[in-house]
Amino acid sequence: MRRWIALILLVGAAGLLFWVPQSSSEESNGDFTDYKVISHAMGGINDHAYTNSYEAFIANYEKGNRVFEVDLLLTEDGKLVARHEWTQHMTELLQQEDKLPKDRQAARLSYEEFKQSKILGGYDPLSWTDIMDLMERYPDIYIVTDTKEQEAEDMKHELAMLVNSAKARNPQLLERVVPQIYNQPMLQMVKEIHNFPSLIYTLYATKDTDDEVIDFVSKNAIEAVTIPEQRVTRTFLSKLKKAGAATYVNTINETYDVSKLKRMGVNGFYSDFLTEKEVESTSWLYAFGK
Repeated sequence: MRRWIALILLVGAAGLLFWVPQSSSEESNGDFTDYKVISHAMGGINDHAYTNSYEAFIANYEKGNRVFEVDLLLTEDGKLVARHEWTQHMTELLQQEDKLPKDRQAARLSYEEFKQSKILGGYDPLSWTDIMDLMERYPDIYIVTDTKEQEAEDMKHELAMLVNSAKARNPQLLERVVPQIYNQPMLQMVKEIHNFPSLIYTLYATKDTDDEVIDFVSKNAIEAVTIPEQRVTRTFLSKLKKAGAATYVNTINETYDVSKLKRMGVNGFYSDFLTEKEVESTSWLYAFGK
């Protein structure tokens, strides 16, 4: 009898040892807010940010990140591509000066110029078509759009191109596209183009007060709000939570800041370099009262 009891206890202990709760990836089917990190501009690579490159995506995907923000602009000939800005500063940041004539280094590039200009000497720039390729190859990723065109009509055209090309290829891709809106009127403009399952209200460009943001989020069932770090307060976060919105802060690259902001009630972070694992592990600090 003792032998049987010992065997039962041994099997039970082994079961506890190898039992693993459902993974977050299984629980997060259909909702980007199950993840804590949004990789900013496809995430950093080798200490470089803002590349929006294929290699940056691969590097951060392999580290466990699944939500990727991408900057989107139109080329000179009207193609949609992943680029933060058409400026001399960005050309220098991406180390593309030797690949472009001097008079093109601060210009809106053609699609061919864009695709042929390697980033940092070897990284591949991405078009929206390339990003749709990635979405089909990696069906567990979400793309958060940061539309960089300044004029409302250009922004509308950009989003319409994005939606129409996705519908022509595979309409289900749009279930994993999360547009950012930058002001209240933009919500209606986006809805007229496509009824996306999720939206993020990003506050860096708005003059809305906290109360105006909360009222807008409540009335329109906005799923998430992105807040500049300097605007974060416990009261604002608490009210947004009551309004049903997840809260993200941009752009955070230090685990100390993650720990501080998580204690205040922030749900997640845009980051160049942090990973899901690193952000999750900061919660261990709470146990020691730090």
